Amino acid sequence: MDLGLKGRTAVVGGASSGLGAAVAEALAAEGCRLLLWSRNSDRLTGVADGIRNAHSDAEVHLTTADASQPDAPERVLAAAGEQLGTVDICILNAGGPPTVDPLQTDADGWRSAFQLLAITPISIATALVPGMRERKWGRIVALMSSVVREPIPPLVYSTAGRSALAGWMKTTSAQVAADGVTINGILTGRVQTPRIDELDTARAQRESRSIDEIRDETIRTIPARRYGEPRELASVVAFLCSEPASYVTGTFVPVDGGMLRGV
Repeated sequence: MDLGLKGRTAVVGGASSGLGAAVAEALAAEGCRLLLWSRNSDRLTGVADGIRNAHSDAEVHLTTADASQPDAPERVLAAAGEQLGTVDICILNAGGPPTVDPLQTDADGWRSAFQLLAITPISIATALVPGMRERKWGRIVALMSSVVREPIPPLVYSTAGRSALAGWMKTTSAQVAADGVTINGILTGRVQTPRIDELDTARAQRESRSIDEIRDETIRTIPARRYGEPRELASVVAFLCSEPASYVTGTFVPVDGGMLRGV
């Protein structure tokens, strides 16, 4: 299937590893011009080099910004304007906040989580939407988490921050759909990334168990009986960015091996 993305411009957040890197690779394979950003410049450079080696004609630009800091939107938007000119596709993605007992949260933790998961992505998307509407074409896809639908107690910061983003996305999608702009989210399940390694390790330590026990127990709750691969999620993202997906908007698509049980 031709996704109709050749020559489109895409800004991909959290692209230095895991899901962000996989999405960047998938969009590069479809011929998109890329601006990748994250807080880790060394790893970001490695991802860019890998994409260029795999796709000799790939155009990949980089900028460094920390989504947990208030200046991140300004840095990303300035780089996008300088390197790409206009932006057709925006992938909202950042690492998750720390785990915490829901009864032990604090104001600093809430401020940090909302900057990372709501304020920064909403600010970037809000700035890019007017140009997309004017050009009658745009795609915004947020890499989120299954906790938006089924909360997990230690991930309360993540649940709240991502739910705020989901509320903005669902509301805004209805206002821009007639202008050819779609806004969708991915509800990520257990996909094998450094973040999942971090969460499994933290749980193993909390419960004084081995990480293998934790993973085996988790896998038993997933109908697919395995963790997902980043490339599997990236292919769904690429489709949501595509021309054939132009009638899909305001949705939150689980990519979780069937783990979410609600209808």
